[in-house]
Amino acid sequence: LLTIRADRDNYYYGYDDLFTRHPEVIQRLCADAATLLWPLLDGLIWRSRVAVAGQRRVNYYVKHLMQDGEGKVNKAMEWLAENKDPKIICHPAVVMFSDVFWGQLANKYFLIGRLYFLFMLVVFLASQSILQNHDEIEKETEEQNIAIFACRLIIYLGSLTRLIFQQIKFCFTDCQEGAMTKVIGFLPVPNYLFSFQQFGSLVLTICLVLMLALEPIVHCISAETEKLFSPYCNASEDIIYAYSILSAVAMLLYWLLLTDLTVFSMRFSAFLLVIGRVASEVGLFLGALIYLIAAFSGAISSLKQNLSDFAGMHWSALSLWEIALGIYPSSHFSSVIQTEFVMIAVSLFVIMIAIFLLNLLIAQLNGAYQVVYEDMVGYARLNRAQIIVTTLEQVSQKRWFHFLQNQKFEERLEFGEGDIGLPGGLQVTEPANANPTTVDSIRRFGGSTSRTMPWPEEANLDGGDDDKFERLEKLIVRATKNMGAP
Repeated sequence: LLTIRADRDNYYYGYDDLFTRHPEVIQRLCADAATLLWPLLDGLIWRSRVAVAGQRRVNYYVKHLMQDGEGKVNKAMEWLAENKDPKIICHPAVVMFSDVFWGQLANKYFLIGRLYFLFMLVVFLASQSILQNHDEIEKETEEQNIAIFACRLIIYLGSLTRLIFQQIKFCFTDCQEGAMTKVIGFLPVPNYLFSFQQFGSLVLTICLVLMLALEPIVHCISAETEKLFSPYCNASEDIIYAYSILSAVAMLLYWLLLTDLTVFSMRFSAFLLVIGRVASEVGLFLGALIYLIAAFSGAISSLKQNLSDFAGMHWSALSLWEIALGIYPSSHFSSVIQTEFVMIAVSLFVIMIAIFLLNLLIAQLNGAYQVVYEDMVGYARLNRAQIIVTTLEQVSQKRWFHFLQNQKFEERLEFGEGDIGLPGGLQVTEPANANPTTVDSIRRFGGSTSRTMPWPEEANLDGGDDDKFERLEKLIVRATKNMGAP
């Protein structure tokens, strides 16, 4: 079906018939025969065997991967993203149409949304870190308080309301479609929360709601303060510390959620995804560290000793944590040395952490990186594919049809100078040494071009040279057996 054939008048290609008869062929292959995806996508690419000025002409017939039979967005990208195969997403045909989607359509809509989020981060940073100064309360000015109040009002109205709307929308959609996953065997959780971005958005929403409830400026409005919109009064004394903790957590979440801007660069995106993939190894290390701290702090607390740093299990655990991080005061080690069994326990703890666990962590990180490195660009492209799918849902119908018109799928692509070929694709050039091609992939036939005539028998229908060598091998084996017969 995906072999291009030609006579002296026409080209014949089963590409349109395949996707017209089976529009869901990508979905079916992803689910039932993933190994056939690669040859299917290979059949959508034609490369010229002639290079001109070091460049080779390449036709990508990706029309039916970008639009469906009704002219709407095809779900091929969504199916490939759900397949989560880092190798197939790097196939040249997939890279071609996904880059067209991203470069000409999706990146603009995505960037607009991220610029809005970036603006909210700047406003939040100004209200919580730049304008706010907890150490110089007496130096606050009324103008400064008004600016802080305005910034926080923008955050609560512009960011919090938008986040709440998005969470309600995603939750309602998953509940309506039954896209729920049971956690701990009985607790149903909407599938959208298994995305880092969406889960982080939910936590950020909760933080902002709690910040609004504890807002010191609101609590001090009814109190008599010397300056307008001052956050410092008797009513806010008990809540301002909790508010500052929530503010710090929200600040970190804003910066973390902004990391998806790395999708504009495959290199940065791949690096960030590698960090996420190997983070589990750090988690294992921290788990082992906490286990050892609990064990040794319990053992040291049971000893008869008068050290203030190890007076009780909680102080022992804190001191061991400081020792593990290298921030334990060196002057305190003199008192540890004076107590023999405490010194032995601390020495064993340091040996297990510094010599064993840290070196094991380095080995695990190295091994995990080697495994992920080969596919890190594929994982980065999968991440971009998911963003493309989400962003294309926001594109208006008018903008989509304008995008399709610019692709000019109805125009026939040339196979060579003056050799007008088939429509439904995109033509680019690539370096001649990128994919060396010495044989024309188009099967051309001479003779009559009448449609009533049967198709000529192909010259290599017997399988080509491989079949000839196989028949020759069988003939030699048969002859050898006959020679050895009595």
